[in-house]
Amino acid sequence: MSVFTEAEIEYMTTQRILGRLATVGPDGMPHVAPVGWHLNLGEDTIDIGGRSLEQTKKFRDVARTGRATIVIDDVLPPWRPRGIEIRGRAEAIAHPSPLIRIHPERVIGWGLDDNERGQRNARDVRGIRAAT
Repeated sequence: MSVFTEAEIEYMTTQRILGRLATVGPDGMPHVAPVGWHLNLGEDTIDIGGRSLEQTKKFRDVARTGRATIVIDDVLPPWRPRGIEIRGRAEAIAHPSPLIRIHPERVIGWGLDDNERGQRNARDVRGIRAAT
């Protein structure tokens, strides 16, 4: 069993290329950067890569705090916002290939279901995968 719903998995596996990664710097200021990402269903994580990732502020922030959030969203016409926010524990993995891996703890989705029409679906997902 995944921490993600079927609607969330479908949304994240149909050409969602760009996300926004949020981290916190040593001064307490938020840092938000556009990133490429991948839904890793084998690990039930969001994996973020990129050129020279290990040299970036986002990589250093995650290495220091162990926390991150990513937002993946879009808008369908005429005005139907939809997306997913994934908050959780994060790893800055240096080898063999630099990677930021987010382990979801809280997932917030909106507009992913025709019945929702913008309604937010927020839930704590800690322990869901471990229990299965």
